[in-house]
Amino acid sequence: MNSSTPESSEPPVGGIGFFEKWLSVWVALCITAGISLGNLIPELFQFLASLEYASVNIVVAVLIWGMVYPMMVNVDFASLRHIGDRPKGLFITVIVNWLIKPFTMVALGVLFFEILFVDLIEPADAQQYIAGLILLGAAPCTAMVFVWSQLTRGDPTYTLVQVSLNDIIMVFAFAPIVALLLGVTDIVVPWQTLILSVGLYVVIPLIAGALTRKSLIEHAKKGQDSDIAVTRFTARLKPVSVIALLVTVALLFGFQGHVILEKPMLIALIAIPLLVQSYGIFAVAYGAAYMWRVPFNVAAPCALIGTSNFFELAVAVAISLFGLNSGAALTTVVGVLVEVPVMLSLVAFANRTQRFFPTK
Repeated sequence: MNSSTPESSEPPVGGIGFFEKWLSVWVALCITAGISLGNLIPELFQFLASLEYASVNIVVAVLIWGMVYPMMVNVDFASLRHIGDRPKGLFITVIVNWLIKPFTMVALGVLFFEILFVDLIEPADAQQYIAGLILLGAAPCTAMVFVWSQLTRGDPTYTLVQVSLNDIIMVFAFAPIVALLLGVTDIVVPWQTLILSVGLYVVIPLIAGALTRKSLIEHAKKGQDSDIAVTRFTARLKPVSVIALLVTVALLFGFQGHVILEKPMLIALIAIPLLVQSYGIFAVAYGAAYMWRVPFNVAAPCALIGTSNFFELAVAVAISLFGLNSGAALTTVVGVLVEVPVMLSLVAFANRTQRFFPTK
């Protein structure tokens, strides 16, 4: 233990915006609104559900792009030149994100939905919920990473490198991992739709974000830090991203309203494996960082990045693969509901245990 490490555990002021801080509250309100509207005017939701092309719902696709594009502007591939600066943190997060997390998620899904909750959930529904968990487990966090890192005074360069590296890996690894795990659990894998989803919701936004970032940097005013131009641009887009997420949640619960009213305990049942996964994965990553003597400003974001999910992508792919009315889509939205309070509790824990980590 490094005695020179300050024991203050207060997070930095202003690290998380108003919308993000109360995201779970907004999500809960949108769930209520969606369920109510879905039962009051089901014809509207049937019409919106019919707006499809090549198994992709047009309305949801626009909303998902509204969520994903702003976060992709933050990705800086030039930061990868610093990939060797903090190798321990990168190694832990990559191993956790791609070799542990997807497989523990599917294991928990099978444990809870096919064994522990077998008397509470129909077998066909159980498969859908497991599929939703797989999509959440295979999609590592992108956007909120910067928030969690800032709240723990994380190394910003390390955080940027980790996000950029994760996004590159995701382009190539997300579809095969999802297909493998769906196949293992006997869920039919629509490969064409899966690849189309990765192209629509990862590759295209990633390219668009990179081009936008390049343009912003090139047109930054003389004497102005180019990163400031990017930060201002993404700050202006942030409300659009949050509103797109909330409208998507309202739509999904509008489609699922009758199911929720018939089975009100369903949300709690889906949330249980998500909570076990989140706290368990954090313990693995944070514990590994502690044993490897990783400095706190890398250890904290490293563990939080490994724990958090890219729920926007999970929601989009669930809808594309299984439909708006599917249990898989419902599971990914429950993932949105539990994400923020869980992550804020882990941020608080990390800040309280800062003194147990070296400073350099």
